[in-house]
Amino acid sequence: MLTIVFITILAALTFDFVNGMNDAANSIATIVSTRILTPRMAVIWAAFFNFVALFIFGVPVAKTIGSDIVHKEFISVYLVLAALLGAIIWAYFFCARLGIPVSSSHSLIGGLIGAGLVKGGFSALVVGSGMGFFKTKIFITMLFIGLAPIIGLLLGYFIMVITLWVAKNFNAQKVDKIFRVGQLLSSASFSIGHGGNDAQKTMGIIAMLLYTSKEIPFVRDYLYSYNDLQIPLWVEVLALSVISLGTLAGGMKIVKTMGMKLTHLKPIGGFSAETAGAVTLFSATAMGIPVSTTQTIAGAIMGVGTTRRFSAVRWGIAGNIITTWVLTIPASAAIAALLYFIISKFI
Repeated sequence: MLTIVFITILAALTFDFVNGMNDAANSIATIVSTRILTPRMAVIWAAFFNFVALFIFGVPVAKTIGSDIVHKEFISVYLVLAALLGAIIWAYFFCARLGIPVSSSHSLIGGLIGAGLVKGGFSALVVGSGMGFFKTKIFITMLFIGLAPIIGLLLGYFIMVITLWVAKNFNAQKVDKIFRVGQLLSSASFSIGHGGNDAQKTMGIIAMLLYTSKEIPFVRDYLYSYNDLQIPLWVEVLALSVISLGTLAGGMKIVKTMGMKLTHLKPIGGFSAETAGAVTLFSATAMGIPVSTTQTIAGAIMGVGTTRRFSAVRWGIAGNIITTWVLTIPASAAIAALLYFIISKFI
């Protein structure tokens, strides 16, 4: 069993690395679009601030993944392995290879839901009863699939409007110079938000895997002491290190979609979009809500673009991205469900 746990931890770290590669585009899209940094320098910048998140946040999102999606009595190494593989197959082999930004976060949520349903039906999921469902993290997370891009769009729009109003009495060259520096700060903030929210999903998965190791009862008792998931410090460091390395590896095909095809940005626009994204991510992480950095920054970029004119945003590309968001949870859930059935029957 410990060998399978080890293999599954490697799968979790692979997911973390791929998450960093996929979401590298989200962290650096605007800073590349405005040509503040070269793509290579931008991913180094983003990777560094991904890791800085270790010193900023607790682990509320990790606890959501580890204890608020699947009831702990249904957790098994096979369930977690199927969920991870479902998320990786959908997010990487289908979407990233086509250059379509996709939520690795919601791929993982879908994977856990799909594998959980096959193992124990709805009783395996933390869905509450009656009106209690609307208070569960599953419902809130699914709600934020729609809310995150809208919040990002609205914040991006209003921050851009306010920023333009403040800068209206300065000449264009001075404004550009100021916001080239400001965008370094806003990009760093967004990268911290990315590391803080996304790396915690892997932390929660690894904690679930450790819980399945019946041979080490102290770990099991420690992880779910007082019915509250605990995350060891080494798991936090490992998850943030790997997602930072994934960001460093980059995802240049997606960078082109996010930073250069959605809309054209100047430094003032990049600053506004990244600030809007950072505010959204920091708030969601504090509330323990797994959100998509892809959704957040795409919505913010579109919000900034609409301040010029509605047609400034290439809504056809945005529509393709939105379609992928809608499909992500059911698609990854279906893949994970099939994989769990196969793994549980033949391994």
